[in-house]
Amino acid sequence: MNSEDILTLSPPKADERLHYGSDAQQFGDLRIPHGNKGPHPLVVFLHGGFWRAKYDLTHAGHICAALVAKGVATWNMEYRRVGNPGGGWPGTFEDVNNGFRFLSQIAHRYVLDLNRVAVMGHSAGGQLALALAAHQNSIRHAISLAGVLDLRRAFELHLSHDAVVEFMGGSPVEVPEHYHEASPAELSMPHVRQLLVHGDKDDTVPVSFSQSYREAKVKRGEKVEFLELPKDGHYELIDPRSTAWTAIQQKILDLLA
Repeated sequence: MNSEDILTLSPPKADERLHYGSDAQQFGDLRIPHGNKGPHPLVVFLHGGFWRAKYDLTHAGHICAALVAKGVATWNMEYRRVGNPGGGWPGTFEDVNNGFRFLSQIAHRYVLDLNRVAVMGHSAGGQLALALAAHQNSIRHAISLAGVLDLRRAFELHLSHDAVVEFMGGSPVEVPEHYHEASPAELSMPHVRQLLVHGDKDDTVPVSFSQSYREAKVKRGEKVEFLELPKDGHYELIDPRSTAWTAIQQKILDLLA
């Protein structure tokens, strides 16, 4: 099995597609567990793709559907990306922030338990998820799956042909304030219980991103758990058919219990 094919397989349909803004990219797919009345714990998911418009939220429907089958509602959020009008920093993050705040408007209608919420992102979405948690005091749980957690390091390694320069609108020397605002490695989030998951065979975002992030954040007194998955790469973490996902899913359920 090649987990990268999860990017092209059609996922189960969402229950609702809801717009949190007027732009075509400002929407999310909501999935609700059936068979119980709730209130439902919730995972807010932010997809990866190095912040570029060519990648969208579709593939994330697979793990969102897997979580719904375990009794967890999911909000799979789209946002403006590099290549979309208004995409990049700060527009992308404004969308993520507004899409999260939108949940308070729909929580009653869909019986969502906003006291049991985790934000989770994969790859570039991991950066967005942890940055959101740092800027939103109401978020208590954040999960990074192979996250790009240090944007200066991403610049130094030229990840995905300098994707971070496109996203930030320049290098760390040119726009240092953007990196300070956006990079989880530079943000303080003592109120957040953080879970990092990374495969040690990841050749898209090296496992060292999570390793060094955890070491630095623990020294600063933050609550960070790290699950390193031997023999797993970048896409097993978002493939519900994988043994990696089985371990990740249990961690999520434990967080939201």
